[in-house]
Amino acid sequence: RPPPGRGRRPPRRHAPAANRRYRQRRFWDELYRQEGAEPREWLGGLSRFFPHLQPELRPADRILVLGCGNSALSHDLYELGYTDVTSIDYSPACITAMRARYACCPSLHWAVMDIRALAFPDATFDVVLEKGTLDVLMVEETDPWNVSPQATAAMHRVLAEVSRVLRPGGCFISITFAQPHFRKPHYAQETFGWSLRHVTCGDGDAGTFHYFLYVMRKGQPLDPLDLALGRHLHQPPPPPDPPPPPAPPDDEDYLLAIQL
Repeated sequence: RPPPGRGRRPPRRHAPAANRRYRQRRFWDELYRQEGAEPREWLGGLSRFFPHLQPELRPADRILVLGCGNSALSHDLYELGYTDVTSIDYSPACITAMRARYACCPSLHWAVMDIRALAFPDATFDVVLEKGTLDVLMVEETDPWNVSPQATAAMHRVLAEVSRVLRPGGCFISITFAQPHFRKPHYAQETFGWSLRHVTCGDGDAGTFHYFLYVMRKGQPLDPLDLALGRHLHQPPPPPDPPPPPAPPDDEDYLLAIQL
């Protein structure tokens, strides 16, 4: 049975063409050539969510930041005593600018890398952190209840890589606008070998958007309800609604058309 809000799905619409640029490297390269390493914060800076993040971190942790962009997140962690931080982005222009800006911090490491194929050995990191990066995988989706197989596969590929490079007991932290009923099915996959919980951040009453911080702890079991959500993700979607019957021609007798 579909969850609330799901039923027969309408025909798939197309996302605005402008959304596609967010998945194109040339768009980000051009942006970072213009902006350099001047900080730009998606979903806000570290201070906004650090109270929720701090219990999951230890100063000695090896931390990987996915899709760092020109956020100050990695440097802010460094300033707070979390000094072993590796930051990756698939834009060479971004990494060049960030490496130059923070050259004074030798334990901050920067690398051009695709999050779908992490060039690290298994069990390398204690913490993997992303802030808005995985949202880019969904920019061409028009129905969050029925994500396309292509986007589902792309998300699974990234998460499998994250699970692979996490040490036992390590955690993956994802900060996103994606609400739990849309994002948890992707994260709640038994094959990743982690538990899942989330907290809601932000103050919607003050006119700001809510966002969500998900914590996945490797080596701990999924809650049965989350496990059920994850299994539902791989069920075939309901068929689209049939098209409406054609309208009768203007010259057709109305009473005959409705068969009175």
